[in-house]
Amino acid sequence: MKKKRRKFTDEFKDEAVKLVLKQGYGISEAARNLGIHANLHGRWKRECEDGGKCGTDTGSAVAMKAELNHLRKENKRLKMEREILKKAATFFAKESG
Repeated sequence: MKKKRRKFTDEFKDEAVKLVLKQGYGISEAARNLGIHANLHGRWKRECEDGGKCGTDTGSAVAMKAELNHLRKENKRLKMEREILKKAATFFAKESG
C-alpha cells in the first residue's frame, strides 16, 4: 500500500525555516521537532536562501539580488571606462611630449 504524500502549507515552511535562520536551531533538530525529514527541511532552507519561496523575507532577498546584479554591471562599466581614460591619458601625454 502506498503512503499518502503529505503537503505542507507555505506558512508551515516559512516558520520551519525561521527556526533555523532566526532562532538558532540546527536543521536536524528543528526537523525532528516538527516531525519532518532533515533533507526536506534543508531543501526549504536552501530555497529560501536562493530567493525562492520564503514568506516575508523573499522580497528583501530578491531586492538584494537585483541590487547586487545592478552593482556588478555598474562596476564592470566603470572599470571599462577607467581603462579607456588611462589609454587616452597615455596617448595625449605622448602627443604633447
